[in-house]
Amino acid sequence: MVSQLAISSPSDLLFGVAPQPIRCGRGIEIGAGQVLPEINFTLPPMMIEEGSWPEVCRQYSEMIQGVCTRAVELKAPGLVVEFELLPPMTLHPEWGSEITELLVKALDEFHEKEGLRSALRVTPVDVRDKLRPPRMRSGELLENTLCSFELCARSGADMLSIESTGGKELHDQALVQADLAGIAFALGILAVNDVGYLWSRIVEIANRNDCIPAGDTACAFANTAMILADKGMIPRVLAALVRVGSIVRSLEAYRQGATGPSKDCAYEGPYLKAMLGMPISMEGRSSACAHLSTVGNIASAYCDLWSNESVLNVRLLSTDAPVVSMEHLIYDCRLMNAALDEGPEAVLALQRWLVESDAPLDPQAWVLRPDVVLEISREIIKHDRPLEATLAAMEQALALIREAHAANLLELAPIEQRWLDLLSIQLDTIPRDEAQLLDQVQKRYDDNVFNMAEYASVQ
Repeated sequence: MVSQLAISSPSDLLFGVAPQPIRCGRGIEIGAGQVLPEINFTLPPMMIEEGSWPEVCRQYSEMIQGVCTRAVELKAPGLVVEFELLPPMTLHPEWGSEITELLVKALDEFHEKEGLRSALRVTPVDVRDKLRPPRMRSGELLENTLCSFELCARSGADMLSIESTGGKELHDQALVQADLAGIAFALGILAVNDVGYLWSRIVEIANRNDCIPAGDTACAFANTAMILADKGMIPRVLAALVRVGSIVRSLEAYRQGATGPSKDCAYEGPYLKAMLGMPISMEGRSSACAHLSTVGNIASAYCDLWSNESVLNVRLLSTDAPVVSMEHLIYDCRLMNAALDEGPEAVLALQRWLVESDAPLDPQAWVLRPDVVLEISREIIKHDRPLEATLAAMEQALALIREAHAANLLELAPIEQRWLDLLSIQLDTIPRDEAQLLDQVQKRYDDNVFNMAEYASVQ
């Protein structure tokens, strides 16, 4: 685990600046004094099969040409493109590799002809959870996932990421039951062990192919909770606890050798930046094309890359949606970069507005405040065992949310206030011993929910 914070003061946890900036791709520097856009685009609803493959390639060619052209027209200082493979492209690794080559060729051409600096992040899909219970460490689905990483790295990816799903099979059930013991076990044991196993292999692939092992995201856990809370299906305070409870499982990728920049949908990014000093990618209001949230402004308070999550290649009144998203991101980055150019006072003022416009309105935003991020990060690094660190993060978050509400700094509906008490009671009863917690969880869930043999710890 981490022994001390890389960033210890809220005034140093800023957008555009990271203690350990990263260079990659075609002249890109991330976290070196500028915020850069990270554009992510995907296909409109269509079948992906051999018969439609020429149209798939045409669509990706159209999208990359459109966003790069707009980046040149708006004089963007650079951009990162993320290619998130769709499931058939990971199940058929050569398909993902072909699109990677297509994107690399376009980025090379724009760099040579227009001087556009760029990098390509490639994110294969974790297809292992197609089976129930999943087979995480053997079988064709694991082989496809790892082969996809290998082929995409060979095809020119500058960075590799994944939204890994180990433990999600239990977490989904525990989440809708508001069962903190099941959630903690899924995040602090199952997910941590799986991230360790998977990233030890991804790092090997990245190092072998001279690309950057960028990092994982708890999207399958914390963002699922965020969406359910937004729909009123679970308490917002529970979603906030899942958010901080997911930090330790994402941190494990870096313990295995990942270096950042973290992935955009990893809202645990500010914590990772505070603990590790690496640059991070974030998404907020810019990702409304993909999902809604209550952290639209505060998410940009620490970003080094500013992303749109993902947008379908559909036609809008002005032009194609990926080009529209590219423009939105560039203008957002211009504003942050203008503050960076003006100096520390301007940066802190803009960051304060971004934070205070969201934080008082939702506990999920409150746990992204810079002072809260640092307090919880300090609590996490006190613990060597992932389960203890996960539970400590949740306990600290509950205490800080309660204090903020008592001081009239954070709005909480009456039902959310009641959930604070209920969740506190649950946390107090969760065993800190892994064997005891396993026994408790196994009594609560059917044997076919998860297979513990697939989650042995990685030394």
